[in-house]
Amino acid sequence: MHPLPPLLHNRPHRIADEVRRLATSLAGRYAGVAVGYADCGTYGALDAVCAELGLRRLPGLHCYDLYAGEEELAARLEAEPGTYLLTDFLVRSFERTVVRELGLDRWPDLRDDYFAHYTRVVWLAQEPDAHLRTLAQRAADRLGLPLTVVPTSTRRLDAAMAELLRDLLP
Repeated sequence: MHPLPPLLHNRPHRIADEVRRLATSLAGRYAGVAVGYADCGTYGALDAVCAELGLRRLPGLHCYDLYAGEEELAARLEAEPGTYLLTDFLVRSFERTVVRELGLDRWPDLRDDYFAHYTRVVWLAQEPDAHLRTLAQRAADRLGLPLTVVPTSTRRLDAAMAELLRDLLP
């Protein structure tokens, strides 16, 4: 596994080029390379890189699909379009990946501008525990929104990873 910086998700227009750079640098070192990203906001740019380099990627528009399931997530978002989604990673890193990256630590009044149209926070809890629940509630409170917890596990992601790597592993 060769990870890319998680903060690329805050700048999805950079993901495809970073995947191209890393995959190209790995060419010849392994029997094959697979991309552990869904589209993640690249609007097809990642698919173009994958096609160009002959790579496969994880399915879906984003990781949320891999945790909640595409149909279930679509139904939740259709029922309440103003839903802000969190994963366990985002719960753990909320202060860094959301608060600091959006400047809310320096300009807290921006919260209402950024989140005015959100109505709730949904935590797609892969491995929920009391500590993460506290952090998820703190994140929702920071945004001034109610929290809904949806236990998801990692089984869909695990299955998608197994399928992605099926032809690459001996």
